[in-house]
Amino acid sequence: MSLKHNGASSTCVVEPLELQHMSGLLSHPREAKLATSRDSLHMTEPQGTKLDHDLDLAENLPSPTTQAAQKLERWNHPRLNMWRTLAAFWSFVVMGSNDAAYGALIPYLQQYYHLTFLVISLVFLSPLAGYTASALLNNSIHLKFGQRGVAVIAPGCHLIAYIIIAVHPPYPVLVVIFMLAGFGNGLADAAWNAWIGNMANPNEVLGFLHAFYGLGAVLSPLIATTMITKGSRMPWYYFYYVMIGMAAIELATSVSAFYKATGAVFRANNPRTTDTKDNRMKEALVHLPNARVTWICALFLLGYVGVEVALGGWIVKFMLEVRSGGDFASGMTATGFWMGITVGRLVLGFVTPKLGEKLAIAIYLPITMGLELFFWLVPSFYVSAVAVALQGFFLGPLFPAAVVAATKLLPRHLHVSAIGFAAAFGGSGAAIFPFAVGAIAQAKGVQVLQPVVLALLGVILMLWLALPRIRKKTE
Repeated sequence: MSLKHNGASSTCVVEPLELQHMSGLLSHPREAKLATSRDSLHMTEPQGTKLDHDLDLAENLPSPTTQAAQKLERWNHPRLNMWRTLAAFWSFVVMGSNDAAYGALIPYLQQYYHLTFLVISLVFLSPLAGYTASALLNNSIHLKFGQRGVAVIAPGCHLIAYIIIAVHPPYPVLVVIFMLAGFGNGLADAAWNAWIGNMANPNEVLGFLHAFYGLGAVLSPLIATTMITKGSRMPWYYFYYVMIGMAAIELATSVSAFYKATGAVFRANNPRTTDTKDNRMKEALVHLPNARVTWICALFLLGYVGVEVALGGWIVKFMLEVRSGGDFASGMTATGFWMGITVGRLVLGFVTPKLGEKLAIAIYLPITMGLELFFWLVPSFYVSAVAVALQGFFLGPLFPAAVVAATKLLPRHLHVSAIGFAAAFGGSGAAIFPFAVGAIAQAKGVQVLQPVVLALLGVILMLWLALPRIRKKTE
């Protein structure tokens, strides 16, 4: 083997004599890939030199012109994936519980801290800083620390945030701490969506992943409302003792499952396949045609998550004040909405791939808009409760379908960068639009929820139709 030096980089030339050595590895392509990766690293860097001065080792090397077809991993194969998938499912339970708790707790936070609509809406806006930071840092964390880094940082942020909230600090401190919870949510959301989106049968597995988010969102307002309104009528912050326990389990399961998923493993499994010298995030956000897909998916998820959390977050207040419901019954409408999302993700997760993602979502969204009109225009508590639950059912598969669409439209090495950015950017919709509803409600009343949601549904339908044609994923 000989080395040819070209400027600051070295190029490896494999002589014919090396072919005998390599042929022994062909029956084990994964081992061959890792072995050649390790060998090339030893050849291109002097002994003892640190290699993480540039996190993505492939960033400064020529891109491979051909890449062997890889058989997609499954959720239960290799066997370790089963435990990792279950850990990701539990992480989404915690995330769903985190997001849905706001809607159930807002009336009691408002009363406890003596706040206006505008000021209480800051609990929705504050996670925006966390989501933004996670969108920018997600790719770097993967390249340096791998999925192990996500498994430590995201649950750690949840745990610290919930411990501080449980001691019910002054309201400004509470707003800042919700930023930390938002960072944990954005990081885990991006990482586990990108990982599962690359598996075989991604619609079905992502459907289950997001159904667990919905499960957490169902349980959270149910537990919080029951603790506050029934029996001994506990203070609102007692609910966060439950969240502390859930976050502790998340930390233990995530770290144990993903401990071996280091940065080196991530870089070996996700080599560059294009010749650009830009880093992966810039390639995903600036270079066409990939940038078009990334930004459409990001804006679609921004609007979708805005609809989801605005409905889930303000439905209790709307049912109390506009539909004149009781405390417990109004709280249960939020549970019905999140239950609809959960069931929709489980059921429609099997329907969507049969129709194709592009057609399926183009059908689900107009149905959701029709249900929103029923919710808005029929002034009945029971009609509103049923309509919002059915809206949840048809909204459920939208997020998983957008992730699958991105994996089919983008090259593999951009999946973590692009899907991570889109998921985290979309997660900021959970902050922006519910806050906007609260700010407008300060002047016009909480009934502004309905036209805002209907307009958002129309916008995300147009964005979805602007995506390129989606090809079938090779398995």
